[in-house]
Amino acid sequence: MENENVDVKGKITPEKALEMLKAEGLDLTVEQAKEILDFLRKLANIAVSKYLRKRV
Repeated sequence: MENENVDVKGKITPEKALEMLKAEGLDLTVEQAKEILDFLRKLANIAVSKYLRKRV
């Protein structure tokens, strides 16, 4: 059974992010939650790339 909060690639869906953000008191749209997820993914990719460059 596929988890409805995670997409095929294992990423959190915008709907799940919206649910999590609303639990923290933020009132956003699904589109805003999607933009936040996109930003966080980019930030995570930058952090991982920087870490891996230091190790070489």
